[in-house]
Amino acid sequence: MDRSDEALADDAAAGNRAALAVLLERHYDRIHRFAWRWAGSRAEAEDIAQDVCVKVAVAIRAFRGEAQFTTWLYRITFTTAADRARARQRILTFAPSEMMQLADAAVPACQEDAVIGAELWAAVRALPDQQRAAVMFVYGEDLSHQEAAVLMGCTEKTVSWHLHEARRRLKIKLEAAG
Repeated sequence: MDRSDEALADDAAAGNRAALAVLLERHYDRIHRFAWRWAGSRAEAEDIAQDVCVKVAVAIRAFRGEAQFTTWLYRITFTTAADRARARQRILTFAPSEMMQLADAAVPACQEDAVIGAELWAAVRALPDQQRAAVMFVYGEDLSHQEAAVLMGCTEKTVSWHLHEARRRLKIKLEAAG
């Protein structure tokens, strides 16, 4: 029988490296998928995912089980991705990365669907950080507004507002491109 994330996290916090390895293996695809959607490039997503794994290994001792392990992990992933994006913006001043193919997308019905999906996620990456996070958590990761609010450190109403603003901006941007 598989052990719960919380039980594994407790063991990992006590120094059990095998438990930490199981947790990271179990959730690596989720971390990488979020990072890819956030960053838009495979190389940057891999860097973010590796940073998250290192941070989890260090911070696991502080996991108290007050939230689900996945909530705690999403928070670390979100913070790491946002911090790296801010650092890159301070260092580099170039156009946004090339359009991506969604890491976890099923084979599209047609090439046009793949292009539309890539354009949409490229537009999402251009949103302000809080709007981008709200879209990625609610639509990309299928989390509730309440779960997104916990991860973003705000209220559900604020998440709803960020989603409203994101939809408005995306509509304008995609209509202009189409």
